[in-house]
Amino acid sequence: MRDFISIAKPIIGEEEVEAVGEVLRSGMLTQGETVKHFEEEFSKYLNVRNSIAVSNGTVALDLALKALGLGPNDEVIGPAFTFIATANCILYQGAKPVFADVDAKTFNIDPDDLLEKITPRTRAVIGVHLYGQPFDLKAVTQICEDRNIALVEDCAQAHGAEFEGKKVGSFGTGCFSFYPTKNMTTGEGGMVTTNDDALAARLRLLRNHGDTGKYNHVALGYNYRMMNLQGAIGLLQLKRLEGFVAKRIENAERLNQNIKIKGLTTPYRASNVRHVYNQYVVRLEDSFPVSREKLMERLQAKGIASAVHYPKAVYEQPLYRELGYGGERCPVSEDVARRVMSLPVHPSLSPSDLTYIAETIDSFEA
Repeated sequence: MRDFISIAKPIIGEEEVEAVGEVLRSGMLTQGETVKHFEEEFSKYLNVRNSIAVSNGTVALDLALKALGLGPNDEVIGPAFTFIATANCILYQGAKPVFADVDAKTFNIDPDDLLEKITPRTRAVIGVHLYGQPFDLKAVTQICEDRNIALVEDCAQAHGAEFEGKKVGSFGTGCFSFYPTKNMTTGEGGMVTTNDDALAARLRLLRNHGDTGKYNHVALGYNYRMMNLQGAIGLLQLKRLEGFVAKRIENAERLNQNIKIKGLTTPYRASNVRHVYNQYVVRLEDSFPVSREKLMERLQAKGIASAVHYPKAVYEQPLYRELGYGGERCPVSEDVARRVMSLPVHPSLSPSDLTYIAETIDSFEA
């Protein structure tokens, strides 16, 4: 009998188990030399000057915006179609989220609509490399540089992704998550990356209670530290990341080749990027023979997990409706949210798993 095919599956080996055991035996559990080593290796991987490890990906975004000194009179533009944490971190600052629409093919922030949303109060743009595909960094970086607007890259799903041969997280201020479903994991955990040394110093200060050492607190800071336990796992996962990514790309390409049913659009990949497929997201067109919900039910019955990332534009969430958002709508984001569906693509899938997924989908009729 075939095993159930999960939507995600972190790969943790005996090396990670032993590394955690070594940290436990050392007694040095919280932020220390292991975390520092992880930061150094992550910087080498991205070819950036600074990496600042934190407790999770949401904290990475929050800390990046805090370091910019945002306040109630400031606006930050982000995509309307993303995980809610991207927008929530703007609210944490007391700033105003402004939602830009997304491209219908990449599902990433649309530079043209971004331009329309800029006002004199715009202090930053958060671009999301959604599902592992870089957004148009050339266009968005130029927009930000021309207007002296800070660029924050939400890289939570894009470890190892590249735009024109350069790793994401090295263009603006990069924010990574190491949640178990990501392309590499530390259980929980995150990282902020930057080539701005002054900003990095500010990030490190705020990460640890504004302490310059020996209980000398010069700023209102936070306990956003990563533990050595997480750093030990991260060091080993980082060494395996390229292998994980290569397998995801191979799996995505196999699904692209084998899924033939009309009315289902497989993921688009821009020609100048390395898409790392944290999620393999298909789009159901009006001509597809069954609804998204019915397709997901049938896949579940056949032993195949699926998911919707994400079912609503951010401003359609009850929280944002209560706050008065949604007056200026983003039609592409709303349409995409009603059509997308994620299929398994993780590195643990076998060739027979991928064939079974494709054949099962192709077998559906109205």
